[in-house]
Amino acid sequence: MAEPTTALGYEQARDELIEVVRKLEAGGTSLEDSLALWERGEELAQVCRHWLEGARARLDSALAARDAAEAGGSEDD
Repeated sequence: MAEPTTALGYEQARDELIEVVRKLEAGGTSLEDSLALWERGEELAQVCRHWLEGARARLDSALAARDAAEAGGSEDD
């Protein structure tokens, strides 16, 4: 059985999503199996989006802190 998506890291979710897409593109699966793969792919894509949004927020925060520090330092000049 597939690992619950809440326990997956970004790389794990991405790698499994790639495999799901490969299976769907290859064809040869029943309609029921294809639907199950598609549903799993949607779950995995959501996990990836969650991780990427979190990474973007961390980057934005770090850049804002850097910009604030630079702006504070330039006022002393």
